[in-house]
Amino acid sequence: MPDLGRRSCGALTASDVGATVQLDGWVNRRRDHGGLIFIDLRDRDGITQAVFDPSQAEAFAVAETLRNEDVVRVRGLVRRRPAGTENPKLSTGEVEVAAEGVDVLNRSLVPPFPINVEADVDESLRLKYRYLDLRRPRLQHNLTVRHKILKAIRDFFDARDFLEIETPCLIKSTPEGARDFLVPSRLHQGTFYALPQSPQILKQLLMIGGLGRYMQIARCFRDEDTRADRQPEFTQLDVEMSFVDEDAVTALMEECIVYTWRTAIGVEIPQPVPRLAHAEALRRYGSDKPDLRFELELVDVAEAFAGTPIKFLQEHAASDASRIVAVRYPGGAALSRRDFDELTETAKSFGAGGLIWLSYAADGWKASIQKLLDDATVDKLQTATSSQTGDALLLVAGPRDLASDVAGKLRLHVGERLGLRDPEKFAFCWVVGFPLFERDPETGALTPTHHPFTSPAPGQEALLDTDPLSMRAQHYDLVLNGSELGSGSIRIHDPEFQRRIFEIFGLSDAEIEARFGFFMEALRYGAPPHGGMAWGIDRLAMLACGETSIRDVIAFPKNQTFRDVMMDAPSSVPVDLLRDLGLALKTKPPG
Repeated sequence: MPDLGRRSCGALTASDVGATVQLDGWVNRRRDHGGLIFIDLRDRDGITQAVFDPSQAEAFAVAETLRNEDVVRVRGLVRRRPAGTENPKLSTGEVEVAAEGVDVLNRSLVPPFPINVEADVDESLRLKYRYLDLRRPRLQHNLTVRHKILKAIRDFFDARDFLEIETPCLIKSTPEGARDFLVPSRLHQGTFYALPQSPQILKQLLMIGGLGRYMQIARCFRDEDTRADRQPEFTQLDVEMSFVDEDAVTALMEECIVYTWRTAIGVEIPQPVPRLAHAEALRRYGSDKPDLRFELELVDVAEAFAGTPIKFLQEHAASDASRIVAVRYPGGAALSRRDFDELTETAKSFGAGGLIWLSYAADGWKASIQKLLDDATVDKLQTATSSQTGDALLLVAGPRDLASDVAGKLRLHVGERLGLRDPEKFAFCWVVGFPLFERDPETGALTPTHHPFTSPAPGQEALLDTDPLSMRAQHYDLVLNGSELGSGSIRIHDPEFQRRIFEIFGLSDAEIEARFGFFMEALRYGAPPHGGMAWGIDRLAMLACGETSIRDVIAFPKNQTFRDVMMDAPSSVPVDLLRDLGLALKTKPPG
């Protein structure tokens, strides 16, 4: 009789019948049936049923004491399950182990939530006992997919002669839009390192250093205000190449995402991935990260209101700075007045002053401004939006950017209500041609749309002095299902033009030297043309797994207020440690 030695709990098949085996794992479930005890033994690979018979008195006596999550070692004979008792849901469902011996390796307290079923557990409890949550199949599946994504990415770039180069986590503070996490120096008191928000400058320095093709799975840190689906530390794929243009970078990264999706989750991405100009994305979808899993494109309907007696619509229809946008709601004519009132409140929550709705029912049209519309205008709207009998229209009017944004969010809301945002469907697209600059809404100053190292589109450098807001960037985003996966750009490699960009953002010569002096000097030593991209691995894995929160694809995430409730961090530290660092607290720690 062959001895298989130690095997995982998901490995046994009918071909192993007649062999002896050792299984180590957790008790997933215990069942007492007619004098027999059945133990489902679980590890990361699966579940195997072990059967304890009273004839094996010592093992049976131990089995009687076992409870869920006890850690045990079982030895016994692999045999077929009796006919009719097979479990097709398990990879090991044809066989069981007739237990001849069992050792209890550790006992478990009663878990604070079920581990052997997919129960709806409060997230705060899951995060407090994350080590228990990690035993559940859902999270183990997610982390397995994440591993496969990272391996596929590394294999892809290794096959193309990229070097994975680690950049430091203790660097100079060079703000990139968010606050830096600062690390006080004990040896140089009064000075600080910063944790990198990204390896942006470092990877550009690698190109100046002649490395040519670089990638890294990088840890990044941003001290932002708490946001629903962000983490203060996150993981990104970082890529940079020398002597490339925008098309070369996007072609390579598209090839990479196709390979990664195929390898990690077995899904083929149709090629070529659609490309949308930034302005086109805003016009058609009201967003620079459009969800292309469903249609329902926004429609400009200002022409339908030309000459309308409705004053505010007449004003918006006549202004190039305004927009009147329609969102079609298939089947929306069946909605009640209360439903339309709720949609109006939703639009207001998105920033709209209000919402006009119009429905095309079989017995005629109805509208929120019934007395102000006429049949001719209603017919024009139906033709412009290709609406059918039974549909409804949601109309938003206002300043162009606001109307586009609200209508885009309403489109997503309608898609969600109609079940059109299928998490198992993957709709990738590129968004290109972003503005290089935008106005700060509070100060009115020019700010970079992305970061200050992005090169303008070829031939537009002269516009920096005459019309900077019209300049387009050599910048590109990869978008999936309405989420930005990552951004990239061709970088500025001319030191004088880079200095002008810093100056247009209001930095003095002294500030440029203090923050970026080392980088500006490096650019003067023969910096090659270069560009690259970064992807957010957490969001990538979240979408690949069909999850809605990045916390469900991270082993040990922070909660929504950026606290680690398992370790109770951040926390206070001893006064002696602060003294060693030359620090004293002005604010008393909570608690």
